[in-house]
Amino acid sequence: MLLGIFWMTIQTSVAQEEALTKARIHVLSQEYKEAESIYKKLYKKNPLNKEIYTEYFQLLLKTKEYKRAEKLVTEQLTIRPNHSLTTIDLGLLYKAQGKKKKAEELFEQAITELTGDDLLTQEVAKAFLAIKEKELALKTYERGKEMLHNNYIYSGPIARLYAEAGDMEKAVYTIIDAGSGYYSGGIQEVKASIMDLLEDDRKKIVKAQKAIIKKINEQPDNLDYSEILVWLYTQKEDWEGAYIQIKALDLRLKDGGERILNFARYAVKEKEYEYARKAYEEVISRGEDYSFHTSVKNEYLLMQFKMLEENPDYTEEDTKQLSAQYASFLQENPLYIAQLISLDYAKLLAQYIDSVHKAIQILEEAIEHPNSSRQFKALAKLQLGDYKILVDEIWEASLLYSQVDKAFREDMQGEEARFRNAKLAYYRGDFEWAETQLSVLKASTTELIANDALYLSVLITENIPPDSNYVPLRRFAYADLLQFQNKDEEAAALLDSINTAFPDHPLKDDILMQRANIAQKHRQYKEALEYLTTIYEQHGDDVLGDDALFKMADLYENKLDNKTKAAELYEQLILQYPGSTYVQTARDKVKQIAPNKSS
Repeated sequence: MLLGIFWMTIQTSVAQEEALTKARIHVLSQEYKEAESIYKKLYKKNPLNKEIYTEYFQLLLKTKEYKRAEKLVTEQLTIRPNHSLTTIDLGLLYKAQGKKKKAEELFEQAITELTGDDLLTQEVAKAFLAIKEKELALKTYERGKEMLHNNYIYSGPIARLYAEAGDMEKAVYTIIDAGSGYYSGGIQEVKASIMDLLEDDRKKIVKAQKAIIKKINEQPDNLDYSEILVWLYTQKEDWEGAYIQIKALDLRLKDGGERILNFARYAVKEKEYEYARKAYEEVISRGEDYSFHTSVKNEYLLMQFKMLEENPDYTEEDTKQLSAQYASFLQENPLYIAQLISLDYAKLLAQYIDSVHKAIQILEEAIEHPNSSRQFKALAKLQLGDYKILVDEIWEASLLYSQVDKAFREDMQGEEARFRNAKLAYYRGDFEWAETQLSVLKASTTELIANDALYLSVLITENIPPDSNYVPLRRFAYADLLQFQNKDEEAAALLDSINTAFPDHPLKDDILMQRANIAQKHRQYKEALEYLTTIYEQHGDDVLGDDALFKMADLYENKLDNKTKAAELYEQLILQYPGSTYVQTARDKVKQIAPNKSS
C-alpha cells in the first residue's frame, strides 16, 4: 500500500515537471495561450506550489491579463494572509496598471509585514531589487536589523546599496560601524569589505577617504580609522600621503615603529620600493634601542637585493655599494652567516660582481657554521655546487649535489640536486646517464623541476642522430656550460659554429633561444627580441614556440615598458597554444595588465 502511494507521488511529480517544462517552452516561443492553459491546470491542482504560482503570475502580467492576475494574487492572500512577498506581487500588479500610489502603499505594507525571519527579510529585499526598487530593499534590511535587534547583520548588502546609490560616506560608515560587532576578521576584513565597494574606482576611493577623515576628526582616538586611511591612500597610489599618515600614527601611538615596519613590508609586496626604503630607514634610524634593529637591517638588505634583481638598469656602483653593506652587516652580526642573507650575498658576489671565489668562501663558511640548519645547508650546498661549476671544479659540484640528494632523498631539495647532477652529465656529454635521471624527474611533484627536466630530456632525445654524430649536441651542451660559467662570448662563438658546420641541424631553434638568453643577460633586449621572433616565426610549431612567445611578452612587460604589446602577446599565446604550461600565467598577466580585456 505504502509503496503504491510512493510510486503515485513520484509519477505525479514527474508529470508536473514535464508540464512545467512544456509551459516554459511555450513562453519562450511566445505561445502564451498554450502556456496559460497549462499553468492554470497546474495551479488548480497545487495552489500552494510557490514555483507554479510565481511563473503563472508573471505570465499574466506579461500578457496584461490584470483581472486574472488580481484574482490569482487575492486568492494567494487568503491562503497566506499578510505575507510580504504576495503583498509585493499585488503592488507590482498595480504598478503595471499605472496605479503608482496604490503600488507604493502596498510595497510599504510588505515591509511592515516582516516577521523578523532572516530568510524572509532577504527574500523580500531580493524581490525589491528584482523590480529595481533599491530604496525599498534598503528599508527592508533596516527593518530586519531593527526586528532582530542586531545592528550588524545586514551591513554588507546595506553598504553595497548605499555605494550603488552614490553615497560612499554612508556605505563606508556602515562597514566600519559593523567592524567590531560583525566581522570576525577585524580590521583586515573591514578593509576587504570596503575594497569590494570601491571596485578600483578612483572617484569612490576619494569619497571614501573624505568619509574616513571626517570620522578621524570626530573620533581622533580611534586608531582603526587612521589605519584604514593609510590603506586607502595606497589604494589610490598615493604612497607619499600614506607614508605621512603612518608616521603621524606611529608618533601618536609611540609604538616604536611597528606600524612603519609593517608599511615597509606592504610597500615591498606592492613593489613600491622608494617608500619601502623610506620606511625601513626611518625604523633603522631609531638605533640599537629598537628591539628588532638587526632583523630590520637584514630585511632592508634583502629588499635592496630584490630591487637590484628587478632593475634592468643597475650600475656597477650599485652592486659595489650593496656588497659593502652586506659585508658590514655580516661583520657586525656574524651569526647571520647561517641565515638566508649569506646566500643572497654570495649570489651578489658571484653573479653581479664577478667575485666567484669570494662567494664560494662565504658559502663554505655558512655551511660549516654550527648554527646552520639542515635545510639551510642543503640550499647553500646547491648554490655552492653551481659556483664550483663556474670555476671548473665539476667533480666538486657533482659531489655537493650528491650530498644533498642523499640527505633529502624524498624532498624537493633532493629532486633539485638530482636535476643539477643530470644537467652536469649533459654538460659533460654523458647523454645516456643524463636521460636516465631526467626520465624520473619528469614526474617530479615540483612543477618547475618537472618542466626543466622535460625540456632537457626532449632536447637530448630529439637531437641524438641516427648516424651517431654527437658533435652538434656535444658542442651545444658545452656552449650551455660556458654560458652558465658566464663565458658568454665563447658560448656564442661555439653556438654559431654549429650553425656554420651543420646548417640544417634540428638544434636551430635551441641555438636561437640560447642566443636570446645571452642577449637578455647582457641587457640587449632588442637583440633578444629578434632571436625570439625568429623562433616564433620560423619554428612556431616546434617545442619552443610558446616559450619564445612568452619570453617576448615578458620582455615587453618588464624590460621595455610596453604593457600594451605584452598583453597582445600573452593573448596570442593563450589562443595559439591552449595546451601550453604558460597559459594560466598568461591569463593572469592579461588580467593584471589589461583588466578590461577578456581572454
